[in-house]
Amino acid sequence: MSTPIISIVSKKRAGKTTLIQKLIPELKSRGLKVGTIKHDTHGFDIDHEGKDTWKHKQAGAESVLISSPWKISLIKDVEKEKSLDQIVEKYFSDVDIVLTEGYKNAGKPQVEVFRSDAHKTPLYAKGEKNPLIALMSDVPIDLDVPRFDINDIKSLADLIQKLIIINF
Repeated sequence: MSTPIISIVSKKRAGKTTLIQKLIPELKSRGLKVGTIKHDTHGFDIDHEGKDTWKHKQAGAESVLISSPWKISLIKDVEKEKSLDQIVEKYFSDVDIVLTEGYKNAGKPQVEVFRSDAHKTPLYAKGEKNPLIALMSDVPIDLDVPRFDINDIKSLADLIQKLIIINF
C-alpha cells in the first residue's frame, strides 16, 4: 500500500507553510506519523561552506550523509528531478501520510490555501478539472469542493483522515 500524499498549494505568500505548521500537530494528535516535502523549483543548498559535509561534497562525493543519534540528513546529486512518488517510496515508507508544499503538477490530492489580502483570485477556478479536495480560505468562495475557514485546521484534518480511510 502506498503512502497517502496531500499537496498544499497556492499562489505565492498565501500561507502554505503556516497551514502545514498547524496541520502537522493536529494529524499527529490523531495518531498519524507525518512526513513533509517542500518542492523548490529554483534549487536549494542546505550545506554551508567550511563544514565537513561541504568539504566532502566539494571533494567530489556524489552523496554525503550526516548522522546523529536524533536525525539524518542526505545531500545527493541527481541527474534529473525525482518524481514525488519516487521520493516518497524511497524515503517516507515509515510515515502514515506525506504533506507536500507545492507539487501543483504531481496529480496528487490538493488543498488550496487562499487569502484575499494576498491575491485577488484563487489558483483554481470553479468547474476547472483539477485534483483539488478542499479550499482553505478567509472569504467564502465556491470551487465545488469543501471550503473551510483558513484557521479551521480540525475540519481539514477530519477530511484528510476520512480520505485516507476511504482511498488508501
